[in-house]
Amino acid sequence: MSVDGWHTLLVLGGIRSGKSEFAESLVADAPTVRYVATAPAGGPEDTEWAIRLATHRARRPGSWTTEETAANPGRLVEVIAAAGPNETLLVDDLGGWVTVLLDPAHQPADDTATIAELAAAVRSSTARLVLVSPEVGLSLVPTTPLGRAFTDALGAANRAVADACDAVALVVAGQAAWLKPAAPAPAHAVPPAATSPEAEPGRAAAPRTAPADLGAGDVTLPEVLTPAAAPVPAPATSDEPGTGDWAAPTMALPMIATGLVIQPGMELPMPDDYTGPQAVDRLATLDIPGAGLGVLEQVVGFAAATQGTSTPRPWDSVRVLLIQGDHEGGASAGAPAGESARRARQARAGRGALARLAAENRAGLQIVEAPVSAPMEERPALPADEVEAALRYGWRLAEQAADAGVQLLVLAACGAGAEAAAAAVLAATAGAEPPTVLGRVVTEQGEIDDAAWMVRCAAVRDALHRTRRSAREAKDVLAELGGGDIALATGVLLGATARKLPVLLDGPVGTAAAMVSRDLAGQARHWCLLPDHGGRPGVRLAADVLGLTPLVDLRLDLGEGATALAALPLLRSALTLAATLPVHPSLGGPDDDRDTGDEGSDAGRTDDEPDFAEPEPAGPGPTTIGSDEPVSPGRRAD
Repeated sequence: MSVDGWHTLLVLGGIRSGKSEFAESLVADAPTVRYVATAPAGGPEDTEWAIRLATHRARRPGSWTTEETAANPGRLVEVIAAAGPNETLLVDDLGGWVTVLLDPAHQPADDTATIAELAAAVRSSTARLVLVSPEVGLSLVPTTPLGRAFTDALGAANRAVADACDAVALVVAGQAAWLKPAAPAPAHAVPPAATSPEAEPGRAAAPRTAPADLGAGDVTLPEVLTPAAAPVPAPATSDEPGTGDWAAPTMALPMIATGLVIQPGMELPMPDDYTGPQAVDRLATLDIPGAGLGVLEQVVGFAAATQGTSTPRPWDSVRVLLIQGDHEGGASAGAPAGESARRARQARAGRGALARLAAENRAGLQIVEAPVSAPMEERPALPADEVEAALRYGWRLAEQAADAGVQLLVLAACGAGAEAAAAAVLAATAGAEPPTVLGRVVTEQGEIDDAAWMVRCAAVRDALHRTRRSAREAKDVLAELGGGDIALATGVLLGATARKLPVLLDGPVGTAAAMVSRDLAGQARHWCLLPDHGGRPGVRLAADVLGLTPLVDLRLDLGEGATALAALPLLRSALTLAATLPVHPSLGGPDDDRDTGDEGSDAGRTDDEPDFAEPEPAGPGPTTIGSDEPVSPGRRAD
């Protein structure tokens, strides 16, 4: 849907205002819609009314189903109350419902009580619900008792339903005006103190959340750190062009009293099917010397589809989610004790490869502790209730990022035994042989530890044997094999998909989570981009199954998440070129070589041309101009 933070919406408008078309466009991205028709069929002699109804029917896609409620006005309340959290309902319209309600055949009746029941059903609905209604009261008061009764009842219904809905829109002459924004964040949403997109460099991290508390409604999410970039002697570069804020369309699934509903078959949004190919086709018209962007055209297409525009902008606001979660038992064979905790502390302090690369990319860094996973060869890695809690917690982390204006998530992980757990998930979901997807174990001294590798293979083998008769549903795989870190990462991917937030994957935890999320919501993989497989066999296999093509083959092994950050400047450069280069002169673009006849004049220049300044004489060292930012010799201060 196209508006943030709501799942119930009232669309008001006059006759022929376009309100129905507008309401239909809001649910066009839903795979299935139940259309609730409230108006009576009319008499056989009323051909004009029959034509109106036929026009409405012709606009509905074939995947929609229709439910008629004209025979019983109370049926509408029953339909709304019975709709589940994964259903989408379009009610068109309340004017027809009031007409039936006032019909003498349904009288005497307490119209006020019936309207109150409708408002209560809307308020408590767990479905995505759009209601259409005529706006009344903008003309003369009707001169007949029946006309006044209709306008009074419809006005009362509109007020009651508008109060119950998260948002209200008024359509006038085909133009929509939003009268009521999304409702305030419910209790499950991110607390205000936790939604700050930036934190002071060097600030201490918030206390780590106990695994048992992940699903609690009052949990404070981890602080978002801003690592400070290390001093570099090279001159500073100019600001990146073409970046800025944009309002990406988002959506969120409904909530119920017990929390977020995460289950197979969720209806989450897909990237735009048209803007991606349009952006790639547009590259052929740009003034690019040579053959063009090569495989980086995929980045342009991905960004265009996820941003919903054929001229995508480089990602300006980036957040790295570092998930720390250890696995006990043979999965962690060969891993130094306490290594993942040390890596997390290092990242909090702004040290290490991940924090340094995050600083260079101007990315926020959020460290999240996942529940410790039990030995999967002996018993389930995580209890079922903790799997649910970890999924919801990951979803909330993605929601927090989207609410803070983040435009790209980078999924990172550090945890003993995570690669073995990911291999077990791949074996369970893709039928892979564990030894073929489990990477070699490298010691701190850079040596290959084959003995530890064999212990890990045996742990995965025994876990698969233990669960050979268990269900292979997504949550069962997470509970038996995946554990806390993969469950939390799965929740992040699902939440990011719901909020239309693209994610860079980098490593076994992220790709294993993508495999599981595919079975919960098939749309999730389309919001993921894999810059590099890192030479890991499990990541290669998952990418092949998911249809993700790695963009580069750097074979960096800097820890999960760091490779994506190392490749991010290259991806941004491709988007910058796609957004700022002009059309080639042969296709109607500006000709930089044409003679203007006036040397030194600005005539013939385009707004896309950069304004260069002559370098100033080099002084003894960097200077400052009105700020604490060092300015290198030769750099112009704007």
